[in-house]
Amino acid sequence: MSIAPSRIGVLTGGGDCPGLNAVIRSVVKEAVYHDIAVVGIEDGFLGLIEDRTVTLRADDVSNILTRGGTILGSSNKANPLRHAVARADDGSWIYEDRTEHCMAVMRKHGIEAMVVIGGDGTMTCAEPFARRGINCIGVPKTIDNDLWGSELTFGFSTAVETATEAIDRVHSTAASHHRVMVVEVMGRNAGWIALHAGVASGADIILIPEIPFSLEEIAHVVALRSRRGKRFSIVVVSEGAKPEGGKQIVDRVIENSPDPIRLGGVGKWLAGQIEDATGIESRYVVLGHVQRGGTPCAADRVLATQFGDHAMGLLREGRRNRLVVMQQGRLTDVDLTEAAGKQRLVPQDHPLIAAARSVYTSFGDDAGA
Repeated sequence: MSIAPSRIGVLTGGGDCPGLNAVIRSVVKEAVYHDIAVVGIEDGFLGLIEDRTVTLRADDVSNILTRGGTILGSSNKANPLRHAVARADDGSWIYEDRTEHCMAVMRKHGIEAMVVIGGDGTMTCAEPFARRGINCIGVPKTIDNDLWGSELTFGFSTAVETATEAIDRVHSTAASHHRVMVVEVMGRNAGWIALHAGVASGADIILIPEIPFSLEEIAHVVALRSRRGKRFSIVVVSEGAKPEGGKQIVDRVIENSPDPIRLGGVGKWLAGQIEDATGIESRYVVLGHVQRGGTPCAADRVLATQFGDHAMGLLREGRRNRLVVMQQGRLTDVDLTEAAGKQRLVPQDHPLIAAARSVYTSFGDDAGA
């Protein structure tokens, strides 16, 4: 008797990133090969809440490997446990738990198991369904590379390539005008993008959330470079970086979102602080959502395909509520519920930080002085 489900759902939740379509393609093609029907859920968990689905066949996923984004759509505002339904008289949102409604929608479409593609917020949203008996297999997606349990998530490599190319281009204009150029990259509370793109582009200063920075130290490094004839400096700052004793700069708060805090603005603030402290003209660039878009690089296409294949293997084997992960360079899996709501941050003793310090890259502290 087969232990594999006969009908599965697949959704992409949270922010989009390059490689999502590669996972969808891998899951659908392998499912069809094993006579498993696939129901695509549109716009993440919002599709379950609003009962919006589409049948996915092999032809539907042909030629999507190289496309960015997701053919299913996504949403980072849909949380079945706390779904915003209306405004109260005082302007605040009224929330309802739509978990049982979503369970009824899955029963209506005969969905026996789910492949849930997303980051920590998406896995948190999947946890209640796993507890109610729906086998949820998670596939780690985030350009921030911050999902607990996996040393690599697809989308990250493409984001780093995009950020590195942008920083490379900033180098030439910084040198021509003898400026300090501050480049703000994404990452939320984790500094993986800033660290990798900063090292790859030869940034002079890299600022990440895990290492609070000193404005005095940054000004010292910039001024010292100027005195030594280096008349420009490149600063790469993660959106979640903060000064010693200070707080992250919040762009805005989205009430009806599972991830309500929107970071942003540290690049602009920092450029002003550097110019005031050093007298050297400073400008800032915010890369923003350009890091999420575009064609996935080869590494992300390969990783996404492998993740999709491993997810389907877990379903066929009857393994329940697992998260596909990469650990020590090998594909494996961990308990989905253990990863829910957790973030993987950059350890301060990470070898890449040590390598960067060895070539005189500053992290805004005095450890490399």
